[in-house]
Amino acid sequence: MKKSNSLIVGFSISVLIGTGSCSIFKKNTPVVDEEVKKEAVLPTDRENIVQPVSAVYTSADLAKGIVKGDWAIETVNSKKAVGEKAPFLKFVPAENKVYGNNGCNVINAEYHYNPEDSTIRFSYLSSTMRLCHMEGITDMEINLALDAARSYSMNLNGEDYNLTFYDENHTPVMQLMHQNFQFLNGTWIVKEISGEEINIPGMKLVIDVEEGKLHGNTGCNVINGSLETNMESANSISFQAISKTLMLCPNENYETRLLVALEEAVKAKPMQGGKVELLDSQNKAVLVLERTSDK
Repeated sequence: MKKSNSLIVGFSISVLIGTGSCSIFKKNTPVVDEEVKKEAVLPTDRENIVQPVSAVYTSADLAKGIVKGDWAIETVNSKKAVGEKAPFLKFVPAENKVYGNNGCNVINAEYHYNPEDSTIRFSYLSSTMRLCHMEGITDMEINLALDAARSYSMNLNGEDYNLTFYDENHTPVMQLMHQNFQFLNGTWIVKEISGEEINIPGMKLVIDVEEGKLHGNTGCNVINGSLETNMESANSISFQAISKTLMLCPNENYETRLLVALEEAVKAKPMQGGKVELLDSQNKAVLVLERTSDK
């Protein structure tokens, strides 16, 4: 893994705050605590942080109070979380680790939680010490909020899951959001391409959110690809590495338009009547799909 050129600093945030050493957060005053020195790392780039399996969060996970997967930081101490990069946390239960970005610096920490009493604690926070140029950035407040967290709650709001951390007085210190793409799961008939109604027998897509995979048929050729999601904006998706068989097709023009539409899609939104809409970067519908029970 390529290391950052920024100075890396590791510390136990609770110990430092307890001794009045908050100045460590100042970007121009890097300090290293040798006892807990560790490098802050990020598994991969922000744009590709979402691993298809860990990204899935279900109603069953919600009911069990499981803290896992990728969450966008929405507010910290009732303020909108603002950064040079979109602040987020990625929870990896198998490692008891949380990775992320506080809007400016890469961070990681250990986390331990108990679903039975909804308690949670963060420890051994590590952070890069990059100088941030954006005014009003909430990076330091995010670090302090993680240290203050003592309990949590979860709820489903529309299609999205919300996670809230509370301090010892049960005051909310951070709110996070996990986008739910379960509505994309299943087999779909292509009904529209760029606003034009389509009636091509066999033009179907099969989307597997858990596996992050796309299968389908253009009405002639078989296609395969991957589905990726990210938290840069609401409902954000992309279809990658799309390949197809090479049969000559009578509806080749529509096949090409389907493939271009999949490449242009950056958002997915559920619609009424068992349909979903895929939108491009200009918020224009490039595909309308209708759920089918056919395989």
